[in-house]
Amino acid sequence: MSLIIAVMLLTVTGFAYQRLTGVQVLPDGPAARFWAAPRDFPVLRRSEPVRIRARSVQIDAPIHSVGNAQNGAIDVPTGDRFNEAGWYNKGPTPGEYGPAVIVGHVDNGTGPSVFHKLSRLRPGNRVEITRTDGTVAVFQVNTSKRYDRHDLPVDEVFGDFSRPGLRLITCGGRWVGGTTGYADNVVVFASLVKSRPGER
Repeated sequence: MSLIIAVMLLTVTGFAYQRLTGVQVLPDGPAARFWAAPRDFPVLRRSEPVRIRARSVQIDAPIHSVGNAQNGAIDVPTGDRFNEAGWYNKGPTPGEYGPAVIVGHVDNGTGPSVFHKLSRLRPGNRVEITRTDGTVAVFQVNTSKRYDRHDLPVDEVFGDFSRPGLRLITCGGRWVGGTTGYADNVVVFASLVKSRPGER
């Protein structure tokens, strides 16, 4: 997962640079827009995510904030929170413009973990993210893809800042072992379609 994490850090840093300076450093135009946006889609103010639900694949888990590890890569859930999802706190929150990135483990060494069934998400499935402001951001899956860890298409995965999006990332493919773990990464692409008040 370290390669993906390093790429995400570069992309999110580029987004922050653009917002501060107005200088375009991330892709724009057709290459940055892969699916037609809903005719009317909401854009939400910044609010951190606290829970993820995808009922079609039985995902229902807390989300906590993750930053950067000492080597500069994005941290992943560890310790008591190994089976939770981790939102990268240097990027957009779910519902803001750009791809909010949430990572999770596929297994914990002894059994399934939070994103064990992530690869089963299909276009049209819904993913709901509960946020600290009490709203639920509802995303619709566009596609689910698997990439070789060493051949990740950066623009395709992290380049769309045309609307609020979501990227769910976990490991997949063949088990290699060692420091590599799995040979591939599973990436789910989703777009914000609506928001609603959370349950009280």
